[in-house]
Amino acid sequence: MKDRGNSCRFLRSLAHILCFVGITLASCLCAEGEKVQAKPFIKWAGGKGQLLEQLSALLPNGLKDRQGLVYVEPFVGGGAMLFYMLSNYTNITHAVVNDLNGDLVKTYKAIRDCPDELIHELSKMQKAFYACLTEDGRKQFFLAKRERYNTRNAGDVETAALFIFLNRTCFNGLYRVNSKGFYNVPFGKAVKPLICDEETIRADSKLLQKVEILNGDFEEVGKHVKGRAFYYFDPPYRPLTQTASFTAYSKEGFGDEQQKRLADFCRLLDKDGHQWLLSNSDPHNANPNDMFFEEIFKGFDIHRVSASRMINSKSDGRGKISELAIRNYKE
Repeated sequence: MKDRGNSCRFLRSLAHILCFVGITLASCLCAEGEKVQAKPFIKWAGGKGQLLEQLSALLPNGLKDRQGLVYVEPFVGGGAMLFYMLSNYTNITHAVVNDLNGDLVKTYKAIRDCPDELIHELSKMQKAFYACLTEDGRKQFFLAKRERYNTRNAGDVETAALFIFLNRTCFNGLYRVNSKGFYNVPFGKAVKPLICDEETIRADSKLLQKVEILNGDFEEVGKHVKGRAFYYFDPPYRPLTQTASFTAYSKEGFGDEQQKRLADFCRLLDKDGHQWLLSNSDPHNANPNDMFFEEIFKGFDIHRVSASRMINSKSDGRGKISELAIRNYKE
């Protein structure tokens, strides 16, 4: 275990050196000769990939011209917005991201610090999974890995590999835990999913070199931010109905009181001169008279953007809906 830790530190130092001389771990080319773009390494319920164009139009004017830009994301999740910002805003000199999900954070850190070891673990899992020639065989392999993951005694790199494996092979790429904190998403029946996406891992590793990765409550993130920053918030969404709650990204949950605490935190950031953009569900999809967010974010700019959501188990609960984009600036 000590040798593995030394290996991680050596690889991270090597990555910094290679970046300095203009050769990066993410400079690999695809078969067509095009540079691989950094992107989310997992599928994430509520991910912002489909909304990037609409959200980017709501970013502050002049953000790309701001020297020494600090970017902060207290609910990083799948990282669609993070990798978009890091790829398109080269003036970001430092970024701070956080998530309450400790295993997600371990995965981000493994990609940043130990991409080679992570790729090795994922390659072994992918080869073994592909060797299962029947659906039942693949399901049993999945269940064995899920049980191993739930023991919570694997090393950090193995935990990261299990996290990605389960995400690629479970039902609909969901992450859900029960009241005891055990991951309980069923097998997704995939035959040959891409479990080891080496090119994406290396591209993501390059960009994550300037990112500080935290695991804790969103209010603690501010202690790690120096100077004026731009924050993007993508908290667990407020459920549209009492029966549609899907906030079990962690066993602690994220109810209305947490949403109000987040709004209070945003007001403090506003007073301190930070700019922020926040995403959440739009209660008007289910109840036009529900003014929850208009009340707790009174005085701020509220936009509605269009999204397709596919996590509902019933087909009539899927399709185009509106979501909220709330910000503390006009342009």
